[in-house]
Amino acid sequence: MMIDHRGGYLDTTRVVLSAIVSPLHYAMDTPIQVVHWVNDHLISHSSLIEENTRLRHRLFRSQARLRRFSDLEAENTRLRQLLGAGEKIAGKVLITELLAVDMDPFSRRIMIDKGTREDVATGDSLIDTKGVMGQVIRVGPFFSTVLLITDPSHAIPVQVNRNGFRSIALGTGARDTLELSHIPTNADLDIGDVLVTSGLGGRFPSGYPVGEITYIKRDVGQPFAKVLVKPYSWLERNREALLVKPMARPLMEGMVP
Repeated sequence: MMIDHRGGYLDTTRVVLSAIVSPLHYAMDTPIQVVHWVNDHLISHSSLIEENTRLRHRLFRSQARLRRFSDLEAENTRLRQLLGAGEKIAGKVLITELLAVDMDPFSRRIMIDKGTREDVATGDSLIDTKGVMGQVIRVGPFFSTVLLITDPSHAIPVQVNRNGFRSIALGTGARDTLELSHIPTNADLDIGDVLVTSGLGGRFPSGYPVGEITYIKRDVGQPFAKVLVKPYSWLERNREALLVKPMARPLMEGMVP
């Protein structure tokens, strides 16, 4: 009976001690578990950040390659269009790239990457796939300066594609506007009429697009109408263009003794 009594006492003691020690053991073990969990979480978070960074870099590289491929495809398209335009023009043509745009607000000039080494000469005309751009006014060994048709000092002989009416298109200095010179108020012109080069003077190929009439103002009592034209060419926005040799020397040059 004493043994049983003592055994029961010991069992009771163990239960009591276990009830006391278990919370202490849990309390001591919990910080360690928390530390392990935090470490695992930080490592996992760091790995995710590193993986995200790697994926971003791969994405940027892929996007850069795609943009480059798109640029090459667009450039090839432009070059094919230029070559197609060149095939329609009689005479020597040469593909050139635009290097710089004159930022002077009172002039419209650009620089191209062809010069005397490629037989470029003053008076050569410049066109793109849409229309006439301008003509060469200064030539160096490696570069040339082109006066655009929108420059205030530029003039180009044109005719209305619909009826053959001829005029001179003058640059206004505005980026996208030409003005027809001395147009009678009764001239057969309509908004939307297409203007092409007339070929007079021999500088520009005949029949090449110049622009479209966008504005006509006829004032009663005034001898001339105000007629504005929007050029077809992209002008300063181009990246490539075609140089075209003059078909013949201008008449006035031939008359100089």
